Amino acid sequence: MTENTSDTSRPGLPWLLIIGLASLSLLWPLAELVGIPQGAPRALTIIAVIAATWIGVVGFGRVPRPVLVLALTGLIHGVIALGAAVLLGGFDRPIWTLFAGLAIDMFWGTVAGLVALGIQQIRKAAA
Repeated sequence: MTENTSDTSRPGLPWLLIIGLASLSLLWPLAELVGIPQGAPRALTIIAVIAATWIGVVGFGRVPRPVLVLALTGLIHGVIALGAAVLLGGFDRPIWTLFAGLAIDMFWGTVAGLVALGIQQIRKAAA
């Protein structure tokens, strides 16, 4: 009997990276705590910083399965943001909006994952 010593299984998901990237959702309450005024400039800046970080780290870091990783990052991002809102007393919406919000966060994570995958493919082709 011969043993199959080749490991063809996929590597596990980088959960620490996923949780770390998702924790950028804490930029929202942090901006509020340091007194940055609410409005479009603050929102667009935070969104741009989070998106650039997610795409840059995963796309240029050659993280395996970038679409899945960033979709899960988006989902956990939403969970962390929801938890922060509950803890800071900012969640006063109907419960169904919770699921819509998590779906939207996961959607944007998936979009970021597709961009990161594109970067990985371009880098692989150039190498």
